[in-house]
Amino acid sequence: MTAQRSVVVLDYGSGNVRSAVRALERVGAGVTLTADRDAVAEADGLVVPGVGAFAHVMEALTAVGAPRLIERRLAGGRPVLGICVGMQVMFTEGVEHGERTAGLDQWPGTVERLDAPIVPHMGWARVEPPVDTVLFDGIGEERFYFVHSYAARTTPEYVRTTWATHGDTRFAAAVENGPLSATQFHPEKSGDAGAELLRNWLTTL
Repeated sequence: MTAQRSVVVLDYGSGNVRSAVRALERVGAGVTLTADRDAVAEADGLVVPGVGAFAHVMEALTAVGAPRLIERRLAGGRPVLGICVGMQVMFTEGVEHGERTAGLDQWPGTVERLDAPIVPHMGWARVEPPVDTVLFDGIGEERFYFVHSYAARTTPEYVRTTWATHGDTRFAAAVENGPLSATQFHPEKSGDAGAELLRNWLTTL
């Protein structure tokens, strides 16, 4: 029997994260909701959730010392999964209402408002994963649940990007890059497909 993997869901005041905790528990992870530095450093996996404004999330992450903790984990090859705005802040910057906010700069790129008749993009949408994906292995042509107004429209060539489209905007729905993975959609709200994606992530820990 495979040993249970320990996962910390980073607790920095980002809305309702209980659904992410429950989803990870359902797929077999041992989950702790905390911002304790030792726990973050020692866990097999770290999940960085995020809802709301890019600038607010960055401010809250900085308040608990998360940027340095995330950087240290990634430097040591320790897996991190960003969700929704937790994915967006992994890019160089976010632009909201004309204001630019520096992100964690793990990937070059700018998070911008979606160009679409209806924003926010809310609901189920299909995604286009790359052939060498780990997160979407065995999932097939499934839909995932999105709630967002902003997204990254470009990613560097060296990452594995899963794409989706809303209105006239083709945007990054997920990114995989060594120990750092992230999804713009909410796997914890995406039913069986989301659960399978989380199981796939656990296999990388």
